[in-house]
Amino acid sequence: MRTDVADLRDFYAGPLGRVARRLVSRQIADFWDDLGNEKVVGIGYATPYLSAIRERCDRVLAFMPARQGVINWPLGGPSSSALVDDDALPLTDGAVERVLLAHCLEYADNPHNVLHEAWRVLAPGGRLVAVVANRRGLWARIDNSPFGHGRPFSRSQLTALLKGAGFSPAGWREALFMPPLTRPGLLRMGVVLERIGRVTPLVIGGALIVEAQKQFHMEKPVRAIERVRRRIPSLTQPQPVATSRTSSRELHMLK
Repeated sequence: MRTDVADLRDFYAGPLGRVARRLVSRQIADFWDDLGNEKVVGIGYATPYLSAIRERCDRVLAFMPARQGVINWPLGGPSSSALVDDDALPLTDGAVERVLLAHCLEYADNPHNVLHEAWRVLAPGGRLVAVVANRRGLWARIDNSPFGHGRPFSRSQLTALLKGAGFSPAGWREALFMPPLTRPGLLRMGVVLERIGRVTPLVIGGALIVEAQKQFHMEKPVRAIERVRRRIPSLTQPQPVATSRTSSRELHMLK
């Protein structure tokens, strides 16, 4: 089941969404505390988290996939959001230093293609942060939030996906250790439960947050001896050659 942009907007406008935004944003800030003069693009529905870092960046863009829809962002001033195909972004190669994926990979038809496109638009050494639903977490099992829809990931699945697209995972976080319930008492204890979850291995967060760096892969060079061994197919019929065991008469008959 896909969640459209109106559902995502309404969730983050509600009490559970506001708590989730605050808790996840803290983990993103741990990775990205040095954003001065850098260009950032968010893909998916990343605006709740882009808002927290917008003032610290040179420029921020919010790209929302066509399958979800688009809303104007930010609410005040010129719009920085656009409706795009997430596997064909309207940016040149190496245009930005950071990419933030949120509510994106879980809903993508081909997550591998989305990551390849993120790799293309990142500058050399650029960094990506992906926020995805944790397959092992409680939030992926209850459908009252966007984390309960789409395709959740385990850490090993996300690692393989990132490496296959040319990224090297550099750091991991988990967030949303509280149950995805709107009871006022649980919402007030959200920060306390996050602290407990980070030090208790038996508690699993509802969201996985990973930072990865763009890597370059060189094609395997062809060794000189391999080039020598290659042959161009002949277009003519090969002619027999006389040997010590082939007489001249036999050779004449073969021709």
